[in-house]
Amino acid sequence: MLPIAVDALGGDRAPGEILAGVRRAVDDGLPVVLVGPPDLVHDPDIELIPASEVIAMGEEPGAAVRTKKDSTLVRAAEAVRDGRASAMVSAGNTGATMASALLRMGRIKGVKRPAVAAPIPVPGSTPTVLIDAGANAEVQPEWLVQFAQMGSVYTRQRFHIDEPRVGLLSIGEEPGKGDPLRKEAFALLQKAPGIRFIGNVEGRDLMTDALDVAVTDGFTGNVALKTLEGGVKALIVALLAAFADPAYREHAAALMPALLPLYAALDPDTYGGAVLLGVDGVCVISHGSTGATAMRNAIGVAHEMVAHGMVDEIRAVLS
Repeated sequence: MLPIAVDALGGDRAPGEILAGVRRAVDDGLPVVLVGPPDLVHDPDIELIPASEVIAMGEEPGAAVRTKKDSTLVRAAEAVRDGRASAMVSAGNTGATMASALLRMGRIKGVKRPAVAAPIPVPGSTPTVLIDAGANAEVQPEWLVQFAQMGSVYTRQRFHIDEPRVGLLSIGEEPGKGDPLRKEAFALLQKAPGIRFIGNVEGRDLMTDALDVAVTDGFTGNVALKTLEGGVKALIVALLAAFADPAYREHAAALMPALLPLYAALDPDTYGGAVLLGVDGVCVISHGSTGATAMRNAIGVAHEMVAHGMVDEIRAVLS
């Protein structure tokens, strides 16, 4: 397999944590090529594609991708387009990552809009894939059908679910609930090929085993994602504060073996990042605060999706 192109300068903790994650991936036998300044790494096991510019977190994505043609993001996307890499991974500017993948790799034929698929942790079960998690603030009903089809392919390959259950995120479970967009999309999803549609779902269902894929617009999806992230973080902080109390330290020690697997299930680093579906190549978007563990896992996700032929299967489903 061709190597995974990794943006060495993307993310709040780059390049140190990115390099550490790449080193772990290489040690695990995953092929990687770094994209960054020529003097960044002197490791004979790691190839490097030179890039002299970086797109900062606060830059306007479209303008940055058009003007910074020697940026790490643009060069990583070009490596996939030109057959030098099999996939790209970045923890940098999310909008610029999407823009570089779209403008350099292009869209799969027939895709109206690419969408971000993000795994939502479900303790004791496989994650729920939320799509769209932020790529498209405004959508049309038929786009949601494509999101469902692409999300089903990704969920089947990533989490090994034969027939993923697809739910439409709305304000009530009944078919008539929701705004005009949701109502029209509901009717289209009922007769759409390639998916197992189970009807409307609510926000409270996202972290349960009631469904496998939650479909929505990128505005709603991103708000839901960030709300869940904030809620989980607040819960963990509160638990750690309680455990630090000397009065409960002994009890905390007894509970820790049972709570550690739960912590791992809720930790975003476990899942590596989200995947941009609909572009003609594999693109993994990691969190801005990505550390070595998350980067190693993101590279693993990219490798797995390439090995499973995810892009070709999406192309076949949409054709």
